[in-house]
Amino acid sequence: MIRARHDPYSFIDRFPQGACAAGSVVCLRVNCPDAPQNVYVRLWRGVDEEWLPMRPVSGGMYEAHVSVGTNAGLLWYYFVIDLCGGERFYLGKPIGGACALYDHEPPSFQITVYSAAFTSPEWMRESVMMQIMPDRFYIGSRGKVPPHGRGAYLHESWYEPPDLCRNGDDEEAVDFFGGTLNGIREKLPFLKDMGVRAVYLTPIFRARSNHKYDTADYMQIDPSFGTEEDLKGLCADAAAESMHVVLDGVFSHTGADSRYFNKYGTYRTKGAYNKYGESPYSPWYRFLDGRDDYDSWWGIHTLPKLNQTEPSFMEFAVTGRDSVISHYLRCGVSGWRLDVADELPMEFIRAVRARVKQENPDACVIGEVWEDVTNKIAYGRQRCYATGDTLDSAMNYPLRENVINFLLGRENARVFEEFLNYQHSTLPRPMLYSMMNLLGSHDKPRIINVLAGQQNLEPPREHRRFIPLSRSDYERGKARFIQAFALVCSLPGMPMLYYGDDAGLTGMGDPFCRGTYPWGRGDSELHSEIKRLICERNASKALKQGETLIRALNDDTIEIRRTFAEEEKVYRLRREG
Repeated sequence: MIRARHDPYSFIDRFPQGACAAGSVVCLRVNCPDAPQNVYVRLWRGVDEEWLPMRPVSGGMYEAHVSVGTNAGLLWYYFVIDLCGGERFYLGKPIGGACALYDHEPPSFQITVYSAAFTSPEWMRESVMMQIMPDRFYIGSRGKVPPHGRGAYLHESWYEPPDLCRNGDDEEAVDFFGGTLNGIREKLPFLKDMGVRAVYLTPIFRARSNHKYDTADYMQIDPSFGTEEDLKGLCADAAAESMHVVLDGVFSHTGADSRYFNKYGTYRTKGAYNKYGESPYSPWYRFLDGRDDYDSWWGIHTLPKLNQTEPSFMEFAVTGRDSVISHYLRCGVSGWRLDVADELPMEFIRAVRARVKQENPDACVIGEVWEDVTNKIAYGRQRCYATGDTLDSAMNYPLRENVINFLLGRENARVFEEFLNYQHSTLPRPMLYSMMNLLGSHDKPRIINVLAGQQNLEPPREHRRFIPLSRSDYERGKARFIQAFALVCSLPGMPMLYYGDDAGLTGMGDPFCRGTYPWGRGDSELHSEIKRLICERNASKALKQGETLIRALNDDTIEIRRTFAEEEKVYRLRREG
């Protein structure tokens, strides 16, 4: 076997590093000291390919200068090495390493080519964000508002665990605790003192459920949470403190109990279901064989799926003069998080971005994409959300998974290093420094439970219940959470806290990961430590804007080194046992 090496994370072997703006030229080098007859770099994009001969330079090094082209997208490459005896080898990317030799076509290295005009809001890389479920954060001085909708009820105590929704039906999550937008507004000084500069709210529009992902009316704030004036007041107070409010946009589906579908006749409108065949909303949905056979989100009949490219829906949601997107930006919000972005048509997301930037160039578009945002396969097609025409940022679930796997001993530091280097190599700088770097969210078990090593946190819904952690398990999960959050604060991107993680909330999967913020009963020691880490990050140019060097010092220790001008910050995460 010949000797050959290419390290895509080395300035020597690939310059410049990372994703490239369209129109750039990249120098690729491969070290092949065994005097091959020919060395080529094979480039391909879609069905187009090109073989470039590489010229020898010195010390067994071969190089080629590659134009990445003028169109944004993914450019792939690997190397072909022909020996004098007629043998041919391929140098490509292995799983979990820098490079590997093959006797057949190998996996390719990736170059993300993005629009040279791509920018993301500066406030994102300057901020720490908190995700808040309005019903579960704070009631506020105005008190609780009785919930509306069929079967909705209020808990007697703020400190009770959430109820498991009946019948396993997601729309049956109708237990409420009474949190409001004014409650969040009243807690802005608390958030500012903590160092939080951005707030992402799960849906706030009228809906039957407590989580509001079953939208009933996009143009009305849910009465349980307050009014549009309350939202404007929250945004105005946040802006006065240089803080930002981001809303959750659910455009993949609505609720069946909505004014647009109106399955139960709740609204005095011609819904697509209750006035089947007569409704102006009928084209928004896909009826397959009669009104009872309709396309729904993941087969959940209470969540009829929307046809986003239907012109009347596109105008209502995005392109119209007072569209949903525009209306709330004018209320003062600083951007949108798109629910299940990888299930939305690319043309829809492009239209959202165009409208958002037209209304406010400093507003953001964040996508819920659970996998690699640069080359996600969705519905049989490869999609890149990192080219500058769709998302500014995405929820960084891959980072979360790798942090957990490292701390729980499922992968070593060298595998973790490879993952971090891969993300830094493939994400454009405007996106890398704006990624929503999370450890917890409303869709996952509480991070302390996960890092405590607790098993079976997401069993079938009927088997879920609130199970307190033992003191020893809690302390273990807490210590690892502090380590993990320190790592997140040391990386490029926007650290995100799920409300209550800072105060020691625990719980298995939905709905028990959605408890109320434990005002007056939280872990004050943990909160102080999380606050310290946030404030340290906020005070450091290196941690927010600096260059990054990632190294595995051994199998159990990863080092993150950030530098900006004369400032240097070093964080070492060492797992125990």
